Amino acid sequence: MSVEILQQHRVHGGTLSYCRHASAATGTPMRFSVFLPQADGPVPYLIWLSGLTCTEDNFTTKAGAYAAAARAGVAIVAPDTSPRGEGVADDPAYDLGQGAGFYVDAVQAPWAAHFQMESYVVRDLIAAVEGAFPLEGARRGVFGHSMGGHGALTLTLRHPELFKSVSAFAPICSPTRCAWGQKAFTAYLGPDEAAWREHDAALLVEAGRARVSEILVDQGTADNFLADQLKPELLKVACEAAGVALTLRMQEGYDHSYFFMTSFVADHVAWHAERL
Repeated sequence: MSVEILQQHRVHGGTLSYCRHASAATGTPMRFSVFLPQADGPVPYLIWLSGLTCTEDNFTTKAGAYAAAARAGVAIVAPDTSPRGEGVADDPAYDLGQGAGFYVDAVQAPWAAHFQMESYVVRDLIAAVEGAFPLEGARRGVFGHSMGGHGALTLTLRHPELFKSVSAFAPICSPTRCAWGQKAFTAYLGPDEAAWREHDAALLVEAGRARVSEILVDQGTADNFLADQLKPELLKVACEAAGVALTLRMQEGYDHSYFFMTSFVADHVAWHAERL
């Protein structure tokens, strides 16, 4: 799977590359960034999954993660959040369509033709980055924000063999029980709510699907989506019942923005590095 490097920048002693490749899953070109720290050989890496409306550029330019990644000797891959381009279905709303792939494989028209974001991340993206960069597949973690926090949690729960560590900022913890998730799942997966449960982190943990022993979640107390959309208390209850060690840090006064993430992203990088 050929990877085209579009731009490269030196940062914190390492190299940041913006890349494009053809995805069999989405049937479109897909973009991602890779920060590679200076190292003599292959390094462990994290996949970052961004939230609604984001591209591969939001985390790359706003999170301020690369100094911490350089110190830890960890690479970070940040893909786009959906397929894009001519002929790709879209919706006028910000929470559906392009920029809102929800990290699921759509089965409903018109989304099924290209919106195969679960398969993209766990198959095409991993194959592309590990084929083009010196990354250690046996030491791979995942983290994300909001919709991407949902993706990080559910992809780890659904594909435990792929990820050794998982964390999230302000994740959508139970999308079957919030408006964002209900809207996206109806569109992408159809009306059968049994199919939705397979992509709900709290319900997957409740059903005994957790193969990770610990999860780190940071949540801002001033996040205006906290009560209606994110619902971390549902994940907390599920983890307590299932014996999963959830560290849920309620960060006083922080909101849903990248100002929140840049304040704590170094903690997450270091936490993953210890486990990878």
